[in-house]
Amino acid sequence: MAHPSLKALVMIDTATVPSQTLHSLYRDHHGWLENWLRKRMGNAWDAADLSQDTFLRVLSSSQQIADMQEPRAYLLTVGKRLLSNFYTRRSLEQAYLEALSRLPEDSVPSPEQRWLLLETLQALDELLDGLPAAVRRAFLWSQLEGLGYRDIAERLQVSERTVKRYMAQAYEHCLLVDW
Repeated sequence: MAHPSLKALVMIDTATVPSQTLHSLYRDHHGWLENWLRKRMGNAWDAADLSQDTFLRVLSSSQQIADMQEPRAYLLTVGKRLLSNFYTRRSLEQAYLEALSRLPEDSVPSPEQRWLLLETLQALDELLDGLPAAVRRAFLWSQLEGLGYRDIAERLQVSERTVKRYMAQAYEHCLLVDW
């Protein structure tokens, strides 16, 4: 499958990266990375997309391409993170679709509403990425289900004081995250 040039896909300033360095990184490692992803995903199309996303992420990062000692290790680290995000999104989509299937037919949202809800869930998942599971759960129960700190503390089997700390951590994370 032929891919468009990486420069055509990237809408960032590449003036600080020598074009030969950029070309070499892509040429030397794209096929390897895509094959690695294909083996894990079992799907050539998703692997191709994730491979491109990996290179875009590398280009937009603060890591200097010319200074990379182990480019494959760096690409693999970025690719693994994106792969994890991919499966998290897929799991989130599946859970959402299962929840929709349990709704009475007259309560099912329109396709447009479903798409918007799914996009919102994915954005929320990305926003909370990096928080410990208990902190995420506390925040989601509070914000989506309207549970109070006492109810959350019971569910998590922790003190209310711990829930307050979790909520402060979640709010701080949301404020500091770089979108």
